[in-house]
Amino acid sequence: MSINQSLQRKTAAFFDVDGTIVKSTIVHYYVWLRLPMLHPVLRLLWLIHFIPKVIYYFFLDKASRTRFNRVFYRNYRGLDVEQIQRLATEKFDTLLRSKIFPAALNRIYEHRSRGDLIVFVTGSLNFIVQPLAEFLHCDHVFTVQLHEEDGKFTGELTTPPLSDEEKARVIKEFAEQHGVDLASSYAYGDSPADLPMLRTVNHAVVVNPGNAFRRIALESRWEIQDWTLGVKP
Repeated sequence: MSINQSLQRKTAAFFDVDGTIVKSTIVHYYVWLRLPMLHPVLRLLWLIHFIPKVIYYFFLDKASRTRFNRVFYRNYRGLDVEQIQRLATEKFDTLLRSKIFPAALNRIYEHRSRGDLIVFVTGSLNFIVQPLAEFLHCDHVFTVQLHEEDGKFTGELTTPPLSDEEKARVIKEFAEQHGVDLASSYAYGDSPADLPMLRTVNHAVVVNPGNAFRRIALESRWEIQDWTLGVKP
């Protein structure tokens, strides 16, 4: 998604999404989408089965965000594409919109008022991020996409997971193609997986960091922001 006039701009604000713009994760999204597909009687049983897997995903994510994304998205294997995409649109209005940090909204508005490009760079799925990007009038979105076969998801990504060095790569490529000056640009992230992205610009902003990530931000002399939901947008 792009806007022709954005090609004339020279400064961009690159945003991670999960944990940075919204208080949610790819695990939340999957649960929100999966539960409505189940009979009410089966939902509790499904959760009882799924919750122990979350512990495994937590440690896998700590070891490698890229590996975690590949493994986790296999949960979508066999799910109906049309049904999931419809639910994702519905859940934006009923759930995800209320998870947007008001301070993130303010930052996006500030950048747009200055004429900066607003670019989302996230490892979340395209059909989940798209309603958010449209709501926030984002200029360009980098997401991941699941492979489809006979109207079902295969559980495999069509591109490498968008995390760590891959985020930095797409930002540098975007900057070269669109004439963006990274030295004057901004990047916002909330986890160590965003470090390569943050290091591509001169103005890095760390949002709600854990202790270890906060230390890195302090050593790097980056701006640190602690954002809460507060008043819902």
